[in-house]
Amino acid sequence: MENNKVLIETSARHVHLTQQDLETLFGKGYELTFKKELSQPGQFAANERVRVIGAKGEFPAVSVLGPVRAATQIELSLTDARSIGVTAPIRESGNVKGSGSCVIEGPKGRVEIKEGVIAAQRHIHATVADAQRMGLKDGQTVSVKVPSASGRELIFGDVIVRVSDSYALAMHIDTDEANAACPPAGAYGEIQQS
Repeated sequence: MENNKVLIETSARHVHLTQQDLETLFGKGYELTFKKELSQPGQFAANERVRVIGAKGEFPAVSVLGPVRAATQIELSLTDARSIGVTAPIRESGNVKGSGSCVIEGPKGRVEIKEGVIAAQRHIHATVADAQRMGLKDGQTVSVKVPSASGRELIFGDVIVRVSDSYALAMHIDTDEANAACPPAGAYGEIQQS
């Protein structure tokens, strides 16, 4: 693989829950059940789904990702957020202070989230070795040229580089961004540094 190529992956709407919110939604002592591994080490799609409710509408069966986290976070595309009437500022994952609110409902209860709804900033996960090989630094902003299956090739700017040895090399975009570019499955983007 070339030193400036990165796998493009689309991240659809999903929810990360704290253990407390998981238990409110699914019952005391509840644990997420494994459905399938995700590309990032230790991350998985769970069998559980929740209803995400906004002021104008809802999504009745949003995937829950595991493991549980320190803060509940709902990741939507901007189109998703507008369609159900919630605010979703563009943020890096984990940066939920002052972000949007919504209601999450499960089979055993509901939780009103005062903050935690975001549209995830497009980003690249890289290990320390990947970053060194590519000349990247944690927190750096780059552009990525994304090939298209339908003649809609484009360059995404403002791509944040996140470096940790707990990651696997991949770029994550949301469904709005994927629809704009239409990258073929398994496409690799070309990192362009300024």
